[in-house]
Amino acid sequence: MQERLLEKFQELFGAQGEIRLYFAPGRVNMIGEHTDYNGGHVFPCALTIGTYGVVRKRTDDKLRFYSMNFEHLGIIESGLADLKPDPTADWTNYPKGVIWAFGEKGMKITEGMDLLLFGNIPNGSGLSSSASVEVLTGYILKDLYGCDVTNQDIALIGQYSENQFNGVNCGIMDQFAIAMGKKGHAIFLDTATLEYSYAPIELKDAKIVISCSNKKRGLGDSKYNERRAECEKALEELQQFVGIRSLGDLNEEEFEKYKSAIKDEDRVKRARHAVYENQRTIHAVEALKNNDVEKFGMLMNESHISLRDDYEVTGIELDTLAEEAWKVDGVIGSRMTGAGFGGCSVSIVKDDAVNRFIEQVGKAYEEKIGYAADFYVVEIGDGPVRLS
Repeated sequence: MQERLLEKFQELFGAQGEIRLYFAPGRVNMIGEHTDYNGGHVFPCALTIGTYGVVRKRTDDKLRFYSMNFEHLGIIESGLADLKPDPTADWTNYPKGVIWAFGEKGMKITEGMDLLLFGNIPNGSGLSSSASVEVLTGYILKDLYGCDVTNQDIALIGQYSENQFNGVNCGIMDQFAIAMGKKGHAIFLDTATLEYSYAPIELKDAKIVISCSNKKRGLGDSKYNERRAECEKALEELQQFVGIRSLGDLNEEEFEKYKSAIKDEDRVKRARHAVYENQRTIHAVEALKNNDVEKFGMLMNESHISLRDDYEVTGIELDTLAEEAWKVDGVIGSRMTGAGFGGCSVSIVKDDAVNRFIEQVGKAYEEKIGYAADFYVVEIGDGPVRLS
């Protein structure tokens, strides 16, 4: 793989100068969905699939981008003096956005680069290919240009660039999970304070299986921003009666006490999900610390039901993946993961049931939806790294 990427880079951009190779992972969130922008907890982990970047610094201000995932687009050129979103060159807006954001944070990049990317995250899967590109770019800028940033800074700059440059009002979870990934561990992150701890994922005789719906969706054109606005309005209404900074400050009992302050039934449902999902995430991490994987799985199932009924972000594809998974003997828990509206589900499946799970869920999904899902048995990996 690495040799093929380097050969392709030299074929496109020439062999002269110092060429460096980097990798940043994708991520999957085990539980805690749509809580990250509501001041709640999340529990994601980095994966061993992700985005590779081959790069060489230039002496002028030119940027030349090429993606092996979108080869039909060819080399896309722009310049450091003209960093603005380009609707005709969609994927390059992620690295350009990070370069722009570094400048906004006082680290102006004055020399361009040639950059080749290859991602083995399924496009539109909800495993954070965009955040992977953002963190990869930030890590490259840190290493190649000597920018004085930590991996946590890179996560925050990546979020800032997606919010301000790409116009997607995402929370911090995706970039944080990717930048701060640790092999064999998930990250228990309080998104309100950025306090975090690593929790080992020890699944004896079980595997994490990602089921990709193959329904493509983009965060910017989904109802993601609409859901966020609904929660912000519900928070404003609650704040008239209770002193909270975010929905994550409430537990279930407090929410039930004050929910009548919310003047719209849909907003009640959205806020209920945010509050209850945050508490589920706290309980799930406690269960894992107590080696109670069965309880963790039960909370995963409850998470999906809440995302389906209260937050309404699942859709027939993700509901089919989760509901068919629940029917398979040996599935400990299964839920949609990511923003929703397509993308993936994540399941914990006993080793001896993995093949049966893929066959049974895959058959039922294709019969109901009309096209196939893809399945990935994944491992938890580290954060970004320079490979050569």
